[in-house]
Amino acid sequence: MPDADIRMRVNGVTRRATVPPRLTLADFLRERCGLTGTHLGCEHGVCGACSVLLDGEAVRACLVFAVQADDADVTTVEGLAEPDGELSPVQAAFRDNHGLQCGFCTPGFVVSVTALLRDNPDPTDEEIREGLSGNLCRCTGYQGILKAVRAAAGTAADGAAAAEEPR
Repeated sequence: MPDADIRMRVNGVTRRATVPPRLTLADFLRERCGLTGTHLGCEHGVCGACSVLLDGEAVRACLVFAVQADDADVTTVEGLAEPDGELSPVQAAFRDNHGLQCGFCTPGFVVSVTALLRDNPDPTDEEIREGLSGNLCRCTGYQGILKAVRAAAGTAADGAAAAEEPR
């Protein structure tokens, strides 16, 4: 099968490339875009370290071919922060609540939590655990991660309430 021309918006920047059909989105992001925040753990879709947002949905970048992301919007962990470098509420909550641990799985967790809180801004602990069930932390310390998600949810809820207050 011949190489394919693709175009996608990665963190708001249009990227064009000619790629082999079997190149994964994770390898495309890391090797062609230099976005090494997308970590490769198991490369079988089990650990979630390579999670990115593809047209807003959290996906495992190791299980998606780059050609499948043609004409899509991709957001990596690097794209979640503001252009001036200010961390997203989820990133800040992970930093502030010791959810980072060794850091290898953190990008996948942050991307998955961002999608989770977008869809459910006030999750219960059970919903948080269900939402994180696709991401594995080998440090085995999920308490900081859970605390970070609760804090980020509180931040999101506070922001939504402030936006609804009359001026």
